[in-house]
Order: sequence, then structure tokens, then C-alpha cells
Amino acid sequence: MTRQLSAALKALLVLTVLCGVLYPAAVLAVGLLVPDRAAGQPVVVGGREVGSALIGQPPSGPEWFQGRPSASDAAGDTSGGSNYGPSNPDLATDVAARRKALLAANPDAPQPVPADALTTSASGLDPDVSPAYARWQVARVADARGLDRARVLRLVDEHVQHAALGVVGQDRVNVLRLNVALAELGRG
Repeated sequence: MTRQLSAALKALLVLTVLCGVLYPAAVLAVGLLVPDRAAGQPVVVGGREVGSALIGQPPSGPEWFQGRPSASDAAGDTSGGSNYGPSNPDLATDVAARRKALLAANPDAPQPVPADALTTSASGLDPDVSPAYARWQVARVADARGLDRARVLRLVDEHVQHAALGVVGQDRVNVLRLNVALAELGRG
């Protein structure tokens, strides 16, 4: 009995030090090494925080680039997807409704509509869109702002983040950072 109690107390002590001291210290050290990421990569414009580069923003007007659709309205406290499988008729209904709304709001956009414009992300908080979806929105955004479409297209291309090492992940465009650059372009 004493041997079992001694082994249990040793295990408790080791796990307490490991999980209660060493692991939190390691997480803190990593946070100190990359403070911008640990703070959620805030995007600051004119000394004011306008959002996080890691969290998608809810859609606004036609003069801004839009992120992916969100099953949770891009609310961080209720993140999540619709969980519709490919055989669920509700998914097909939602995609058809999104396609109709997007084509009505973007009459000059090329066909087909990019997949990430029609489907929600798993978290509902995806901050990035595919370069194809960002380019697909250029005509609407440029026309709403009275800007040259070619200049807005160049802005999109300047904001494409390529896959790590060319193979890990996908090329993407951070919508918030693109919209901040778009606002600066309008002021310039």
C-alpha cells in the first residue's frame, strides 16, 4: 500500500511540474518569441486596431472585398460550420442561394463562381479567400469605388500569400489586409 501511494504521489508531482509549470512556461516562451502572432495579429490603421488578420470579418458593403460565407456570421464566440455533408440537400440549397445572390451583386464577374465563395469554412472564421475569389470580386469593388479595375486587380495580386515552400497549404489572400490596402489606395 505504501509503495502504491509513493508511486502515485511521485506521478502526481511529475505531472504537476510537467503540466502546471513546464508546459505553460514553454507556451509563454513561444509567445514571447512571436508576440505579433500571440496577440492575434492585430491590424492597426492610424493607431487604431481595425481587426485581426487571423479572424474573418463579417461582410460589409459592395465597395469592400468579402470573405468566405460563414455559418456563424463570423462571430468568434459561436464559430463553427454548418456540418452539411455533400449528400445533404440543404447544402445544395444554400450553395444555390449564395450563387444567385453573388451573381446578382457581381454582374460583371467571370464565370464560374469560385468554390470558396459558395461554401462556408469549417470554423466560420476563415480570414483568407482564394486568389480566384478575390479576383472574381475586382469588377464590383472597383466600380463601387470608381477605381480602375486593372489597378484593383494589381492590388489583389500584390496581396497573394503563396503556399509555404510552394507546397504546404494553398495560395490565399487575407481579406482584411487587402481591404486596408484598398482604403489606402482610395486615399492616395
